[in-house]
Amino acid sequence: MPDFHQNGVIATLHNFNTKKIEEIEKDLLSFSKTSPMTLILPSLYSELEKPALTYIVNTLKKIKYIKNVVIGLDQANKNEFLKAKKFFSVLPQKTYILWNDGPRLKKIDQALSNLDLSPTEKGKGRNIWYCMGFVISLKDSGTVAMHDCDIITYDKNLLAKLFYPVANPKFSFDFCKGFYPRVAQGKMNGRVTRLLVTPLVKSLQKMVGYNEYLNFLDIFKYPLAGEFSFKYDLLNDIRVPHDWGLEVGILSEMYRNFANNRICQVDLAETYEHKHQEVSKNNRQKGLSKMTIDISKAIFRKLATQGQVFSHEKFRSLKATYFRMALDMVQIYKTDAEMNGLDFDVHKEEEMVELFAQNIIEAGKIFLESPSENPNIPTWRRIDSADPTILDSFNTVSYTHLTLPTKA
Repeated sequence: MPDFHQNGVIATLHNFNTKKIEEIEKDLLSFSKTSPMTLILPSLYSELEKPALTYIVNTLKKIKYIKNVVIGLDQANKNEFLKAKKFFSVLPQKTYILWNDGPRLKKIDQALSNLDLSPTEKGKGRNIWYCMGFVISLKDSGTVAMHDCDIITYDKNLLAKLFYPVANPKFSFDFCKGFYPRVAQGKMNGRVTRLLVTPLVKSLQKMVGYNEYLNFLDIFKYPLAGEFSFKYDLLNDIRVPHDWGLEVGILSEMYRNFANNRICQVDLAETYEHKHQEVSKNNRQKGLSKMTIDISKAIFRKLATQGQVFSHEKFRSLKATYFRMALDMVQIYKTDAEMNGLDFDVHKEEEMVELFAQNIIEAGKIFLESPSENPNIPTWRRIDSADPTILDSFNTVSYTHLTLPTKA
């Protein structure tokens, strides 16, 4: 059930189910005549073999207000690239595939490496960053949105509501973040948000006192959502992290660059389900374990840029504060689950809290011992300044077999 609550920092746009999707799509089609819309889809090749992406493509086939679809294809060999080309060829929009493992993008990556400006790690952040560069080179967008390719509960309502707040010329928003309840199959999901980000942010607020940045993070209903939209002009100046700190990193960029009245969050769906990452208790380089370390480091780095000083002692205090806060929140979630008839395993939840508490210490250790570590990829404005031919090379004929319109 939607509410009217506003947090007083950024606008929260609710879903009262009072405007039909047909009316929203009609508005978007009208907006698209003066402000073309582009959708970025970061995809692993393996996702082409899953039902979620097939359903997403079948939904996009019916969407008339989107002009361009840019797919960042990761972990694909040549035969798989050709299969992906055929898979996406059914889309009626102008559709482009960036083959991240292909020879042409590798050539661009090498040129950037020669300038010491290439992404240092492969992953979703690198994929999205290259897609952003390609969209800049198109010069054919007013509003850009992106979402993941593993959304099992995807529908046209989610897409329309994601574009609408930024695309509507009567609104003043430059950036929009999606949110939704993470309840599916009779249980609560969203473990990293519930059990790490929320109690960690609140613990840091206790330790450092009032902090605008921490308050900013805390008001987002689902800060780790991978769905957001923004004005085309923002693409040049966003510093994208290549690691699991991507979503927190982008929020940090919005905090740094824009007034709060240019930012909003929107209710995208009544329910949301996607593939789940393994916990990876015994390997901090994989799964939720790596994710929680990267997210924690991203928050620590941002606070350090504001003059906050960290030490091993401070991280030990943070771990203790977080642990108590998170355990208290587990009890709140238990009550909420019971009242709504959801399954809730307190033992597993507290095991997760214990793991995350250890990972906060690990993140703090890495932060202190690697002061020069910087996971942020340079902005495209800097790339263009260092070598103006890089962006042009995305759109030259010699690269058409890389960024190939799927019907060509």
